Amino acid sequence: MGGFFDARRRRTLDLMVPGSTTDEFDVRMMAAGQAVPAEAEAVEGAAAVDRPWVTVVWDDPVNLMHYVTFIFQKLFGYSKAKATELMLEVHNEGKAVVSSGTRDKMEHDVERLHAAGLWATMQRDE
Repeated sequence: MGGFFDARRRRTLDLMVPGSTTDEFDVRMMAAGQAVPAEAEAVEGAAAVDRPWVTVVWDDPVNLMHYVTFIFQKLFGYSKAKATELMLEVHNEGKAVVSSGTRDKMEHDVERLHAAGLWATMQRDE
């Protein structure tokens, strides 16, 4: 019998293979459309737990500057001046940190930015 649903089930089960490396898991999660940290880091004691996560927006050749500014205002509630400053940082430096907080919140922010068509990742704050 098999068919589409069996193949889909196998793909889902492949995502949960015990003993797979972090890199393999990250690739699988990205293929499944999940938010994945830019750098998968091992938790290093209490100091790592205290460091917040950040959302990083990357420069892309597709989105116009005024659109990126608009998205920053809409999603994060930034003033036009702050949103423009962040947009220029993305444009000139290639990336900018646009939010920080808990891992769950940063995953949510990355998903919203992806839905708006922007390139975004999350990572531990440096």
